[in-house]
Amino acid sequence: MTNHNKHKILNDPVYGFVTIQHELSFDLMNHPYVQRLRRISQLGLSHLVYPGAVHNRFHHAIGALHLMQEAIAVLRAKGVEISKDEAEGACAAILLHDVGHGPFSHALEHSIVKGVHHEDISALIMAKLNDEFNGALDTAIAIFNDHHPKAFLHQLVSSQLDMDRMDYLARDSFYSGVAEGKIGSDRIIKMLAVENNEIVVEEKGIYSIEKFLMARRLMYWQVYLHRTVLCAEFMLMNALRRAKELAQAGDEIFTTPALGVFIHESLDRAKFLADEQILQHFCDLDDSDVLTCLKVWQNHEDFVLSDLSRRIVHRDLFRIELQRESFGDAEIENWTRQASNQLDLPVDQAAYFIINDRISNQLYEYGGISIQLKKGGLADFADASDQLSREILMRSVAKSFVCYPKELTLD
Repeated sequence: MTNHNKHKILNDPVYGFVTIQHELSFDLMNHPYVQRLRRISQLGLSHLVYPGAVHNRFHHAIGALHLMQEAIAVLRAKGVEISKDEAEGACAAILLHDVGHGPFSHALEHSIVKGVHHEDISALIMAKLNDEFNGALDTAIAIFNDHHPKAFLHQLVSSQLDMDRMDYLARDSFYSGVAEGKIGSDRIIKMLAVENNEIVVEEKGIYSIEKFLMARRLMYWQVYLHRTVLCAEFMLMNALRRAKELAQAGDEIFTTPALGVFIHESLDRAKFLADEQILQHFCDLDDSDVLTCLKVWQNHEDFVLSDLSRRIVHRDLFRIELQRESFGDAEIENWTRQASNQLDLPVDQAAYFIINDRISNQLYEYGGISIQLKKGGLADFADASDQLSREILMRSVAKSFVCYPKELTLD
């Protein structure tokens, strides 16, 4: 790092002018690992439903950093002691919280790099960056991993009311055009306080929290778990799985250099986390690698790979059906046999065209948000809310779905 003043102002479409207050944040922003987030979509394939949802994870990282700076300023004004090092560390932690995401958000970690979550990779990258920055990220890593004595700082990074959620709801609502996701982050942040080393919300902010939780629930059903988005993302996962299966069997599969190691090699969690070269390959990966391969795979001689790739590239997506009850194993097996006959494919290959899974959405987990009562003491949000009953808050809504090509006739 250099020592000259790097306080910069960025123009953000959601918050207006954003000032980068710490030199460490600015240096991290300019590192290739963080710049890579410009090439990782924030909402995966959601733009196939909402054309404006083309923002990236770099946008989100900057927005979350801005909210963290605002939250620290509010808490300091209320007498909470936060040192310069702690403020700098909290800002670095939120800036880097998503640095471990792979192409198209969660598609990679659910297909060709199983068992390795983006949080694990973020922690590895932060450790690597800390070596490069000569220990400047010690506090940030402690906060990120919840090892810092001021536990409330970790809550600002990761909790049911963190700066991550506040930004992605506002940002994803803005870019998708789904107005139900709009929240009053300014109001919520101004209502934050610290008691017993935990983040609490002043009682007068309880209605803003209710709106925040409802907005998040609606955004999940309307955007993150939208039926067409689900279908596209599972088709992408199947295309990646098929490419890996073919490569493992010795077939010639085109890949970019960055994606190649994940397609051609068998990687388990232990190997991924222990091999620094694999981490570097991951840090070279972005959405363009996957898109380039899909365009080439359209012409592959394997029907499964070529057809799935063509459908994703040209938005010729599967039909999707949802229901509360799980689809039975016998029902899925029957449809797979029908697909096998109609597509003239072996059953194991036809299975790529019958996608079955389950999704769920829960409004709130008890113990996640504490309300600071005017009369003194704390109450869990579920007990303090007079608009949302505990039953509504805690109820998990689950749906099962099946996806298949529209031209198939299944009964």
